[in-house]
Amino acid sequence: METYDYIIVGAGSSGSPVARRLSEAPDTKVLLLEAGPHSDRFWVNTPAGMAKLYFNDLLNWNYKTEPMEKLRGRGMYWPRGKLMGGSSSINGMIFIRGHQKDFDSWRDLGNPGWGFDDVLPYFKKMEHFERRSDEWRGQGGPLWVSDPVVKVQSSYDFIDAAHSLGHPVTEDMNGAMHDGVGFMQHTIKNGQRFSAYKAFIKPIRSRANLTIRTGAHVQRVLFEGKTAVGVEILRDGKPEKVMAAREVILSGGAINTPQLLMLSGVGRPDEITPHGIAMVHEAPGVGQNLQDHFYIHTSWRSTPDSSYNASLAGLRKYWEGFKYLMTRKGYLALGSSQVAAFVKSSPDEDYADLQISFRPMTFDFQPDGEARVEPEPGMGVSVYQLRPQTTGTVTLRSGKASDKAVCAPHFLTDPYDIGAMISGIKQIREIMNAPAIKSRVVSEELPGPHVKTDDDIYNFMEETGNSAHHQGGTCKMGRDEMAVVDERLRVRGLERLRVVDASVMPHLTSGNTNAPSIMIGVKGGDMIAEDALPRRPVSA
Repeated sequence: METYDYIIVGAGSSGSPVARRLSEAPDTKVLLLEAGPHSDRFWVNTPAGMAKLYFNDLLNWNYKTEPMEKLRGRGMYWPRGKLMGGSSSINGMIFIRGHQKDFDSWRDLGNPGWGFDDVLPYFKKMEHFERRSDEWRGQGGPLWVSDPVVKVQSSYDFIDAAHSLGHPVTEDMNGAMHDGVGFMQHTIKNGQRFSAYKAFIKPIRSRANLTIRTGAHVQRVLFEGKTAVGVEILRDGKPEKVMAAREVILSGGAINTPQLLMLSGVGRPDEITPHGIAMVHEAPGVGQNLQDHFYIHTSWRSTPDSSYNASLAGLRKYWEGFKYLMTRKGYLALGSSQVAAFVKSSPDEDYADLQISFRPMTFDFQPDGEARVEPEPGMGVSVYQLRPQTTGTVTLRSGKASDKAVCAPHFLTDPYDIGAMISGIKQIREIMNAPAIKSRVVSEELPGPHVKTDDDIYNFMEETGNSAHHQGGTCKMGRDEMAVVDERLRVRGLERLRVVDASVMPHLTSGNTNAPSIMIGVKGGDMIAEDALPRRPVSA
């Protein structure tokens, strides 16, 4: 029977840096398991290719939530990456660390070592910010972080419009000043997506002590008593057992990780035993505390020079494609959004609780699932609430790993969340009607001028509200009875088992969650190496 020191389940944003760190010791055998395939593909590497990956059957888990009463019975589509690099290989490549107070709150909730001063060295260590290195930013790390290669004039005008309403301009929202308005940064290098796989695994994949297996869907964690001893995987339709002499590390993300724990007998008895699974350890927090950023999109028909829609539609898109192939520049080399404004939903907020994102283009989804740029010029502006009060659940659909988990986010069930989002839509309108950008607006398409009152806006949210695809929190770290892991990311009550991914977040961060998910992997890898458990005897 195969035995490794460490088995890492999931080669995504967190699992990739864990594998890199643990395989630094030549005498340490590391197995990195990924359910999906490799990620060296043209549309994965091309930033604009994210539109083709949104519903991809091969590279995407294609989750869907349960119908939600408050969204008029709608289920919501949740894409998650199913390939090397995980969601960092299919996402919008936006790099936002989060507000300093987010991490201080993690620390204050019973997680020493996770305050901002504690995690800042890891953010700096993991990145190569192409513009500079200083007390806030790092260079020389494996993950490339860059500014947009093309900055459209309407994006500057959006910044000026927000600034005219009192929002400060920040030249680096990952630096000293997070709140305010400014250009976003992206995990893009030389016009190509720079995923966690590309940053952390590709340069070291030839290490003799690192084994990478794609197409390996983990069915359950194996236990001897309360000790994790290995995993059972399905490869080519056949089950295989692989043993771990030191630790099993779960990095499957906020949906797959709690599902795998429950399939392995770890969680709430009422979620496990009805599926014929033997209980290993009662952990009531597994799959609870599901959080996501509820998202509203608005659309504005614009003057032609305000949008690059025309360059990506009709015959012009072929010229744009040729230009990209020759130079790795142009609109195909851009991330999903250009500008972000971090604003407060009310003056009573301690710091910004809304993220408004601007992009000088618009798209819609075709029947085949592909996102295609609209032929008419337009500007898109979205908003989501950063610190939602609403929590949901991830539970089992069956006792089979092949059956997707039941995801119930319970959006629009908290009055505070609803009020904050209504404020966000009103603030979008204020910005888009400010003189600095108003001349670029031909008409408001969504919500549309007929949506006037708070009730109208609420109805619009019910009809069109979506997800920013920032799921987290389902195996949170802490010290209360619902905490699944401790501050060293060890599963409470069990031995030699850790969770290292976005599911350990006690609450979401203020912004896109990929950067903090990678940081969790970098810090988690260091902690596992520091703890260096002795090898346990492994019997055949």
